Amino acid sequence: MKYQSLFKEANENAMERYELVIERLEGILADNTVPEEYQEYFAETTQFLLYLNSLSVLQQQGTLFDADMAEWQARNEKLYGSVKQETYDTCYGNPTYAVEQFGTEVGQLLSFLYAELQAGIGYVYEGRLFAFVMLCELYIQVYNCFETEGQPDVKEAKEIIYWFFHDYSEIFATWQAEEMINPDYDFCVDIVMNSDLNDLSYLYHYGLPVGENELKIAAYLNTMSQEEIQAMADTYTEGYRIGFEMTGKDLSKKKTVQIRYNIGFERMIRAAIQNFEKLDLKPTIAKDILSSFFGRAIKRGAYSTSVNKQYDFDHREDRAYYFNKMFVERRLEVLRTAFEQNKKLASLHGGPAVLEVFGEEPFAPVNKEEALHYSDKQQQLNVYNASVSGQITNEYIKGEERSFTIIAYPVPAIGDKFEEIFAETVKINTLDYTTYQRIQQKLIDVLDQAEYVHIKGKGDNQTDLRVSIYPLTDLEKQTAFENCVADVNIPVGEVFTSPVLKGTTGTLHVTEVFLNELKYENLKIVFEDGMITAYDCSNFATEAENQKYIKDNVLMHHDTLPMGEFAIGTNTTAYRMGMDYQIMDELPILIAEKCGPHFAVGDTCYSHAEDRSVYNPDGKEIMARDNEVSLLRKEDMSKAYYNCHTDITIPYHELDTITVFTRDGGQIPVIVDGRFVVEGTEELNVPLDEM
Repeated sequence: MKYQSLFKEANENAMERYELVIERLEGILADNTVPEEYQEYFAETTQFLLYLNSLSVLQQQGTLFDADMAEWQARNEKLYGSVKQETYDTCYGNPTYAVEQFGTEVGQLLSFLYAELQAGIGYVYEGRLFAFVMLCELYIQVYNCFETEGQPDVKEAKEIIYWFFHDYSEIFATWQAEEMINPDYDFCVDIVMNSDLNDLSYLYHYGLPVGENELKIAAYLNTMSQEEIQAMADTYTEGYRIGFEMTGKDLSKKKTVQIRYNIGFERMIRAAIQNFEKLDLKPTIAKDILSSFFGRAIKRGAYSTSVNKQYDFDHREDRAYYFNKMFVERRLEVLRTAFEQNKKLASLHGGPAVLEVFGEEPFAPVNKEEALHYSDKQQQLNVYNASVSGQITNEYIKGEERSFTIIAYPVPAIGDKFEEIFAETVKINTLDYTTYQRIQQKLIDVLDQAEYVHIKGKGDNQTDLRVSIYPLTDLEKQTAFENCVADVNIPVGEVFTSPVLKGTTGTLHVTEVFLNELKYENLKIVFEDGMITAYDCSNFATEAENQKYIKDNVLMHHDTLPMGEFAIGTNTTAYRMGMDYQIMDELPILIAEKCGPHFAVGDTCYSHAEDRSVYNPDGKEIMARDNEVSLLRKEDMSKAYYNCHTDITIPYHELDTITVFTRDGGQIPVIVDGRFVVEGTEELNVPLDEM
């Protein structure tokens, strides 16, 4: 447990402050000297911090993890019960309720603070006593602003919050960098490798919310044989290895791999870590810290299924409370310093290996005006922050030298047929890649003849889109499409390209789609010369709400994005599974993108690695690694990348035709009425015809 030594000096230096803040919190609970209307709020939040302190005392004594299952479940309820859906209507973490109680200005402040205090859970469980002290000091300072006979000093409270995040940016940014690249942050690794996985109380050791999904998936994996677990781990780690091999990158130069997973999958992750060790790779696993600084919805390492997605959505832009130019510049400065101080570790980092889950109830958010929202200026700052952060990260963890892999499995929330769906997913994740490689090459041979490809929807789907294809000069040695099998993106099943933006024009429409765990109804995006010029959906009552929803969560606050990828998914077996079990709307994009043509808005798949030659299995070089936007890196790096990439899939049943228009004026059908028609691809229709 090397992580404990990392915090030892800081914890010792904070002991005097720790004793003072606990004494002050106990005094607040006893006296509560704020006006009556705020006393209930501060009583509840002070009790929460003192409860965290009782756990911190156990952590300092080395007995925090000695509880039995009943005690763990009671703790879990005390830590997360107030923000659950069933109690959320009268929770101060609900900005609507807080504003109803205290008015807009004070309500937003106190709802923000309520949510921010949850960061203390992670600090306590990981033994970051100094960070818990920092959080308590913030709380006490805000409390002091309410100890007035008249109105609370909200202006002073806001300034306190701003300077807290500004001044402690160095600590937070250092965590953000080091937890990704330094294997000595082994809190989660220790849980995975040294826990008794038959005793499910280990799940609570993370300090994350533990629900039915986590308990049931861990119990289910415990029923599987070691051979089955090993096969799952082998698929995952082999995909990572092959990703380096296929792109000509030297894995032997790398020493760390970042692992991300939903807790409950520890048996598989343990086997994967042992596999990675054979590749001379040590794992790094960060743990979600529920602070606005890190972004509450970002899954950086070990995470669990959400207690309440509406709560997460309500607080997704909490940084608006302190997000200004000075803060952003400070954050970027200390992020660079953190990487510079750890540049050797950064150069040895290989990239992420991600295990995603699916099957949770689809979420359609309620857009609350009481929640904090970025101003237009802050949205621009957010784009700038993401862009420069990406540049800094890529400077130290070079895109042309790193890779990744992603795999997905269902969780029990998917329904009564969970075990059947899990077994089917395992089969899909291990489909014979050589079969798909052969069939997909037939598609590529046709697509490489294209000047442009025309995609048209059917029924209610209004897609009518022309995609320009990279012009090849030597069909014997060059290709525009990657023959993608089971390496970085598991399962198998797509061919993709970076479109030429000029001439890529028309409308992309999907009647229903889930992107980044959010539901979109009648999502429509219009392109002109490869750039988004208009967008809409039908989620909300007004056009303005719908467009803001898309701009915030698909365009990621950018005014426009390019089409970074055009692909044709070929995994009709996965599509049939989705339709047979009626879970198409629950499939993760990792699987859904293989179930029809898809289009990514944002950066290309070769982002930050365009200058490295890449080849298909047939030896042809993939030429379409750039587009007109990414080429701007040669003049101004800040204009070349958007640091986002969101895939949008048209399922086969909404697809009419895909047609290649060749450079000599001919037409070659690829898909007609949702069926593959290129000679040699007929096998892909078998799962479709069996439905």
